[in-house]
Amino acid sequence: MRLCSIASGSSGNCIYVGSEATHLLVDVGISGKKAEAGLNELDITGRDLDGILVTHEHVDHIAGLGVMARKYHIPIYATPGTISAIQKCSSVGNIEEELFVPVRPDNKLCIKDLVINPMKISHDAAEPVGYRVSYGNRRVAVCTDLGYFNDYTVECLRGMDALLIEANHDVNMLQVGPYPYHLKQRILGDRGHLSNENSGRLLSRILHDNMKSIVLGHLSKDNNLPELAYEAVRMEITMGDNPYNASDFDIQVARRSEVSPVIQIA
Repeated sequence: MRLCSIASGSSGNCIYVGSEATHLLVDVGISGKKAEAGLNELDITGRDLDGILVTHEHVDHIAGLGVMARKYHIPIYATPGTISAIQKCSSVGNIEEELFVPVRPDNKLCIKDLVINPMKISHDAAEPVGYRVSYGNRRVAVCTDLGYFNDYTVECLRGMDALLIEANHDVNMLQVGPYPYHLKQRILGDRGHLSNENSGRLLSRILHDNMKSIVLGHLSKDNNLPELAYEAVRMEITMGDNPYNASDFDIQVARRSEVSPVIQIA
């Protein structure tokens, strides 16, 4: 099983998850051309895709969705609220109704040899979700765009072998930065984004001995730096109420606009 960030950040998100037989994208928030180029680096083409899992309808998650779906006739999995919002988004273009497959949080579905389990997240979108993907006893998750986490979030993310999790902003950079007040409040609010520190606090509650890799994703271009996110999360883990040190785990920061190292779950 493989997990790989093709692009991740406030300007566009596209994540690959797959097995030898099944190939999925979580979001296509970059151009179709860039998504295909990223897939090619993984020795995959758009024709190989078995589905696109959409977390929510914001443009940094669906910018290339219409192009990819129309070109390759790829099924689009999303919640009913997200499907409705996508269909109202003129920039995506017309997508055949038959390509949409409704999913619901905590209701499992199978795509060939992969089991998909959506989870609720708190974000200012129609009906957003994160995704957990299983292949046998191997499990990975993609969970970004959540304003806060709670016991439900923690329970959903327990036992993962690898996950891509949001570390969106450095609170100080955001507070002193150029964004207007209302936007700062949105990002800091319960339907906004996780800060570096809160990402580390969430990780501290779900770490376990067999966790293989952690990818920090969806970093803000204006309110974060990769080294800030990395060090803040590591500090929260090491100083947090858990038996681990950050050095116990492989932690990487997803690259904004290029393919990150592939995580292989053997």
